Amino acid sequence: MLKAHYLYYPLHFKRPAGTSRGVLLHKASWFFQVWADENPAMRGIGEVSVIPGLSLDNEKEIPKELETISQNPDDLHAWIAAKGDQFPAIRFGIETALADLQKGGKQIFHTNTFTEGKTGIPINGLIWMGDPDFMHNQILEKLEAGFNCIKIKVGAIDFEQEIVLIQQLRSQFSPQSIEIRLDANGAFAVEDALQKLNRLADYNIHSIEQPIKAGQAEAMAALCQKSPIPIALDEELIGVKNTQIADLLNAIKPHYVILKPSLLGGFSIANEWITAAKKRQIGWWATSALESNIGLNAIAQWVSEKKSDMPQGLGTGQLYTNNIASPLEIREAKLYYNPKISWQNSYGR
Repeated sequence: MLKAHYLYYPLHFKRPAGTSRGVLLHKASWFFQVWADENPAMRGIGEVSVIPGLSLDNEKEIPKELETISQNPDDLHAWIAAKGDQFPAIRFGIETALADLQKGGKQIFHTNTFTEGKTGIPINGLIWMGDPDFMHNQILEKLEAGFNCIKIKVGAIDFEQEIVLIQQLRSQFSPQSIEIRLDANGAFAVEDALQKLNRLADYNIHSIEQPIKAGQAEAMAALCQKSPIPIALDEELIGVKNTQIADLLNAIKPHYVILKPSLLGGFSIANEWITAAKKRQIGWWATSALESNIGLNAIAQWVSEKKSDMPQGLGTGQLYTNNIASPLEIREAKLYYNPKISWQNSYGR
């Protein structure tokens, strides 16, 4: 028989994290553990991570739902079938915990060159929203750290100031030396989105994520057709069931999709997005969604099996004052897993 337990673990940002939806000072996470009754020392762990205003899960209902699940852990697969679409963050945590338990409870999901510490995953350098000086200093820090793919969140400050920042960056670095990605988080109005995209196109932008708010399929499809900058869908994917994936991609025809497993409902549905995207010659990359190192580790190992050369958005592990110490390290703009560092010693399960 299985047993389960959950722990509330709020994460605290080192500095306020600005997005077009507001500024985050902390965020809620829960760790979900599962183990066999006969071997309580070997436990699988998963993270239930939510972002206010973005996650489909009702944050207030999560503790009650986790309590119910913990009292009936032998019915985890039945719960996923019944409520997984309603609570994708919990589904991600359960799926990860079960996979960890199956592999021996060591948070090693795949044995490959990544978990052996031999290869790293290329990642982008993320620039958070803020005043122009703050954003400029972040850009300098990322460039000094060796990043050649910079992702800039736009839409929170004056658009003209954002243009100046991007113009300065591009004037110093060619498209061959620095790839610029933008993430609008749905901040542009439908009426002037194309005008803004046309202006941004002057600076050789690789792509822009979610220029307008999700749920406007017709307007987004028109943008994807007319935009001089390739468009990536992000929030648009949240809440889409596996039976709806093909219809959405056929209707909008994006250039890329951004996969956040903890927002989509786990790796099984993320894999379905990849399969559907490849059939339509749509590119993809994965992005962590402000998880602690517990969730980030699971996502990184999943990505490592895909063998993609495209920079991934997996650098959020350094955001928190109270993150879980882990074998994950960022070196030379890549995310590495250091097998010399033990999860048992750093997390003390």
